[in-house]
Amino acid sequence: MNRREALGTLGKLGLGAAALGLGGSALAVPAKNIDADVLNFALNLEYLEAAFYAAAVGRLSEVRAIGGNAPIALPANLPAGGMQFKDSNVQAYVNSIADDEIEHVKFLHGALGAAAVARPLLDLSSAFDAAGQAASGGAIKGFNPYTNELFFLHGAFIFEDVGVTAYNGAATLLTNPDYLQAAASILAAEAYHAGSIRTFLLQSKDIVAAAGLTVEQIVNAISALRAKVGGGKDKGLTENSKAVLLPDNAYGGAFARTTREVLNIVYLAPDAHKGGFFPAGLNGAIK
Repeated sequence: MNRREALGTLGKLGLGAAALGLGGSALAVPAKNIDADVLNFALNLEYLEAAFYAAAVGRLSEVRAIGGNAPIALPANLPAGGMQFKDSNVQAYVNSIADDEIEHVKFLHGALGAAAVARPLLDLSSAFDAAGQAASGGAIKGFNPYTNELFFLHGAFIFEDVGVTAYNGAATLLTNPDYLQAAASILAAEAYHAGSIRTFLLQSKDIVAAAGLTVEQIVNAISALRAKVGGGKDKGLTENSKAVLLPDNAYGGAFARTTREVLNIVYLAPDAHKGGFFPAGLNGAIK
């Protein structure tokens, strides 16, 4: 079953089967069915990723059309038509990822139906400034990922690995095997995205990007910050002078983060209940 087939199957099943506790999973399952809560947690993160990529290519209206009217804070100098790309390859990848992220939002929102949470308040402006300062010890101020392709790739790096580890961590929380299949298919898409972003950044690792710091230094600092608040489950662009394609664990698989560890990253603070990219917090039971 491919990704679209898996998503279609889940959409046809609806949330009712899981709510009634039908089906099972070979993995460990929670004491009670929280499938809807887990999918809504994922929907919050997909709202953020979709908005981030869509804003870059002038497609934010597609995200605003789903999930309500909550504001999406953007840098003041970002044109409505998106940022200016000089590298057509990067632009093509960003458009392709935007396609996927928007579809993820549409799918999850549609599958959840009336149970879907509204889009929360999103910050794609001051949160990046805060993240840049935190990762660089205050050396980088006013970081705006929409300034150029290289800055955008740094911003994308903040999100992509988090999405992969979040979906991986959610696997044991789902009880319905069809939901698990659909989540696995989205995880695979996020992994492709993350690998692409890391590849672009690795090609530019020796370029001085900001505040006298190279791409390699900045990306590794972002990783260190995520590891600090996200359970230590992270890896930068390089390790022991070798390229790192994914944040892999001891047996070569991707790390799995708990929901709390994911929240620590997107809120930009441990044990916070709001802040960072979600100024008012996530919507739903897991927030």
